[in-house]
Amino acid sequence: MNKLKLDNKRTILVGLAFLSICAFWQMYDNLVPLILRETFHMDESLTGMIMAADNILALFMLPLFGGLSDKTNTRLGSRTPYIIGGTAGAVILMNLLPALDNSYSREAAEFKLASFIIVLGLLLIAMGTYRSPAVALMPDVTPKPLRSKANAVINLMGAVGGVIYLAVTAVLYPTAKVKEMAHVNYQSLFLIVSLIMAAAVVILLATIKEPELVEQNRALEKKHPEWNLAEDDGSGHETLPAPVKKSLAFLLASIALWFVGYNGVTTWFSTYLAEVMGEGVGGAATCLMVATVGAIVSYIPIGIVASKVGRKKTIMSGVVLLAACFTAGFFLTHNASSITPVMYVAFALVGLAWAAINVNSLPMVVEMCRGSDVGKFTGYYYTASMAAQVITPMLAGTLMKSVSYQVLFPYAAFFVAMSFVTMCFVKHGDSKAEAKKGLAAFEDMDD
Repeated sequence: MNKLKLDNKRTILVGLAFLSICAFWQMYDNLVPLILRETFHMDESLTGMIMAADNILALFMLPLFGGLSDKTNTRLGSRTPYIIGGTAGAVILMNLLPALDNSYSREAAEFKLASFIIVLGLLLIAMGTYRSPAVALMPDVTPKPLRSKANAVINLMGAVGGVIYLAVTAVLYPTAKVKEMAHVNYQSLFLIVSLIMAAAVVILLATIKEPELVEQNRALEKKHPEWNLAEDDGSGHETLPAPVKKSLAFLLASIALWFVGYNGVTTWFSTYLAEVMGEGVGGAATCLMVATVGAIVSYIPIGIVASKVGRKKTIMSGVVLLAACFTAGFFLTHNASSITPVMYVAFALVGLAWAAINVNSLPMVVEMCRGSDVGKFTGYYYTASMAAQVITPMLAGTLMKSVSYQVLFPYAAFFVAMSFVTMCFVKHGDSKAEAKKGLAAFEDMDD
């Protein structure tokens, strides 16, 4: 086979859709709990239930619209119409939220609260319509041997989207500015994020011609039947050996457990800092931005480490570090009144730990399918992670309300530590290979 080279420029452009998605969700997780609590005066349990709604919808909408886009055929392609429609709907709806928030703060009324919840629900639906098609665009236009490299680039683009949002938030809403405000107007922040999303998709449309690239990729793959590793038992179904099934079950349990811990912190961190330390949204955004940057600079080194020592050891090292950072988070914030440099170091390490876990976990799941339907096993991964993200906002919120806000970090550390235990029983899905340089380190992760 002739040596293939990833078109990095094209992959970056394809990743703009994921950049816009990640910028939105970073804002959603950062601001919506604050608005629900501070403007609409909802308690932690009810706020947690609303914050879990996007994950509940995702359990149904992601496979639904992913499947629908597979069957769609337009002059713009299969995925592009969903990306355009979903982004357009989201851009309009998201700018209604701060308007309703501001209006309610001036004069409370039940219909304003109802309107906010309805718009929020419609916004989540709009985002759900194009998340799967946007993610599916990369493998559509990328040869199979290069998809792991491309996925590393896509993940970097998503992280950049989160950093852009956090940087804008830190500049517009520093703690000193919002600390004494009775109500914070987030209209400008929602507008900026919506413009980022719109600009990303416009650039994507102008530079990526989906039908042409898909056809080129299909023609290339027809010339290389050896790339198709799919195997079945003759009836279109795969039968996994019992030990592999056991490993898969424990790996999925591990994924659920570390998402319960990690997502509990990301969902409630802004509210936690406001309640425990009196910090504003800008302070929380800066900490999360440090964690995101820590993850970004770790992606490629983590790939190199995993190629040397294996995915499982890399993940378990990340789990130990993440549990330690969350434990440290409790002590660092327990009696603090402001964010310290040590806290920034801890959050940078959180980013490193999460990169070690996140980069390697999906490839481990896919490895176990032994060449069968990769989409089905990817679905297993997202079912485990999304189910955890449905549970943890409500569970953590309820515990914070009934026990103390300071239970957040011990809660997260406990569930992450439990994932170390379940990972000990995972015996399949690993790989050890000679280290490669740069993004090439990711190439072996799906082998």
